[in-house]
Amino acid sequence: MLPVHGSRWLDHLVAERGLSEHTLAAYRRDLELYGRWMALRGQDDPATMNTADLEAFAAWLRSTNTPRGKPYAEASIARTLAAVRSLHSFLQTDGITSANPAANLPTPKRDRKLPDTLTQGEVDRLLGSVEDGTVAGQRDQAMLELLYSAGLRISELLDLNIDDVDLTERTVRARGKGSKTRIVPIGRLAARAIHVWINEGRPTVNPNGPQLFTNLRGQRLSRQGGWKIITARAKKAGLDGRVHPHTLRHSFATHLVEGGADLRVVQELLGHASVNTTQVYTHTSEARLRELFETAHPRATHNDAQAMDSLISKDYR
Repeated sequence: MLPVHGSRWLDHLVAERGLSEHTLAAYRRDLELYGRWMALRGQDDPATMNTADLEAFAAWLRSTNTPRGKPYAEASIARTLAAVRSLHSFLQTDGITSANPAANLPTPKRDRKLPDTLTQGEVDRLLGSVEDGTVAGQRDQAMLELLYSAGLRISELLDLNIDDVDLTERTVRARGKGSKTRIVPIGRLAARAIHVWINEGRPTVNPNGPQLFTNLRGQRLSRQGGWKIITARAKKAGLDGRVHPHTLRHSFATHLVEGGADLRVVQELLGHASVNTTQVYTHTSEARLRELFETAHPRATHNDAQAMDSLISKDYR
């Protein structure tokens, strides 16, 4: 259940920050967890909490007394505490409390997980496996080409209407997080696949609106429907378990960085609010370069070099 003032805070987030439904739902779950913990202590008002209480909440999240019966992952704890910190900041700003007991609450260090990406060869294999001459194949080809060519989120892809795509200029208008709109260029192969879908495949399903991508009954594709299409096509290409909707977005960004694209440009194309979010793709590129080096360089894999690894690790740990 939500703690007291929780609904007001969520309404504030919608009004002031224009959050997506997905992000808002995540905040609600975090707040419900906070409310559940307070209920166990016989409390329901965050305004009565102090720093020691919040430290106890953080400790509870790492205990076996959680609703899951085991500790939450550090990434989940960091996200939940960020939500709680934001709630208490709102209570102070709104005059409900005079101080913010969460202001000095330590932020857990989150391991930065490198995003899953495909090699350029694997992307070619995936996109080359779709063309089968069917209406579904024309749609799926256009979807996958566009996801990779423009680096779209799956929600942005499925929100597209026909007039969001300009095949003459080869651009697409994407509506991202917080209702922010950006114009992204697309490649010739993506433009050709979209042209085929719009002019040949889409008319046969009698679409019931302006949506670009539909199911075979003419209705706008749902997020779940888009997910199923992508995973099914990945399985057919021999990439089962390797591909989810964000994989092509991650691959798009990584391949641009590997190709020498400026990080600020990649940030704009992805629609990231901060370049710090985009920075992860430089690490992915470095990791791939290291892998290629270890595989290809004759003195990187020499037996004597491997023996030296353990010596260096021992001396400098």
